[in-house]
Amino acid sequence: MSDTNDRPVQIQGAEYAAAGDDYLRRRQLRRGAAGWVLLAGLGVAYVISGDFAGWNFGLAEGGWGGLLIATVLMGAMYLCMVLGLAELASTLPTAGAGYGFARRALGPLGGFATGTAILIEYAIAPAAIAVFIGGYVEALGLFGLTNAWPVYLVCYAVFVGIHLWGVGEALRVMFVITGVALVALVAFAVGMVPRFDAANLFDIEPTSALGASAFLPYGFAGVLGAFVFGIWFFLAVEGVPLAAEEAREPRKDMPRGIIAAMCVLMVTATAMLVLAPGGAGAAALASSTNPLPEALREAYGGGTALASFVNYVGLAGLVASFFSIIYAYSRQLFALSRAGYLPRRLSVTGKRRTPYLALIVPGTIGFLLAVTVADGDRLINIAVFGATVSYVLMMASHIVLRRREPHLERPYRTPGGAVTTGVALVLAVCALAATFFVDMVGAAVTAAILAVFLAYFWFYSRHRLVADAPEEEFALIEEADSELK
Repeated sequence: MSDTNDRPVQIQGAEYAAAGDDYLRRRQLRRGAAGWVLLAGLGVAYVISGDFAGWNFGLAEGGWGGLLIATVLMGAMYLCMVLGLAELASTLPTAGAGYGFARRALGPLGGFATGTAILIEYAIAPAAIAVFIGGYVEALGLFGLTNAWPVYLVCYAVFVGIHLWGVGEALRVMFVITGVALVALVAFAVGMVPRFDAANLFDIEPTSALGASAFLPYGFAGVLGAFVFGIWFFLAVEGVPLAAEEAREPRKDMPRGIIAAMCVLMVTATAMLVLAPGGAGAAALASSTNPLPEALREAYGGGTALASFVNYVGLAGLVASFFSIIYAYSRQLFALSRAGYLPRRLSVTGKRRTPYLALIVPGTIGFLLAVTVADGDRLINIAVFGATVSYVLMMASHIVLRRREPHLERPYRTPGGAVTTGVALVLAVCALAATFFVDMVGAAVTAAILAVFLAYFWFYSRHRLVADAPEEEFALIEEADSELK
């Protein structure tokens, strides 16, 4: 049977066809699988790997002072953005999340650009995390590995497999793993407090850069370079709304879940940023792929039981984010495919209501990237490029909807309204610029990939969209109402 009926209708520069009889039936997710506590756990899980590795590369860009300023600014960006997304997610609770928000506000092209940027972020971030998992495994000397690619393969095979098993089961496993990771962070913090010395924060020798000092050893430019790594403390928390169609009461649970997750992440980011370099020295951690165990070894003058504990259990933090972001990329790809922006076959769900191709295809790409690039620093920058493009578009969407549709039902309203999301938008533009500053080649290649996706939409998929997909249906009904008025 054909996926869609004939006779497309042209609206907003795109062509829509009504879905066939069984189109949406073959593309159903499992409803009611998560309450707000599980959603908060999902939000923390998305990000918690950023506490265990990745953020410390910002020390090599801006020193401790530069990374501190970058983290404060990026934390403010995420807080403002989360408050805006809490409103959008409660107003438009669909699996498309960011794509759905932008689709309603900015039209099909804006929606697809947002969804594609999010997809790039979530497809690349697990590859970066896999590299860090490999670093932790090698540091432990497990299995006698001298090359980490078998670790990448096992990670993708096992955790994609669990997601294929079912969303409820996957979210519960993720919640347990995240709890274990939080225990490791608490143990690390307790162990580092007695070794803290403020002088360790400023042990990187100042360079000759403009504005260089003990606080900013790489000068003012170092602050911009550190933006990318300040983001790593919070990257992907915006993925909570992707679970909207699988939440129990999305209009209530989404705001509670994403805001609670952000509060936890702000506490853990502060603890890691202060205690790790404060105990071991900023210079010692600037290029480490397993900074927390290394910080403990530096602080205590050699291997300790606590360092081994954090190294072993720290794997749980990396696994939690790896595991949960697989969920995120599958739901974003599912939504774009279901609406016809990407090949429709990718959104078909199996007997357990999981989009199996949307899980397997990006996972395969991520594994190949982890093996061929094997550079966590570069992969972080690529993921952040996609993320910041989506942040700009999502915050613009919040502002547009506030002005254009002031009477839209909003179960949760962002404190400060468009001013709050305006702050996030400006900071997101700065962060986007920083990705070119850190890695011009990586950012340019990612921008080219995004351009290829947009060309695919413009020349092909905009003529084959599906009117019955929830995100499209919301927007088309509003368009029809506007024309009637």
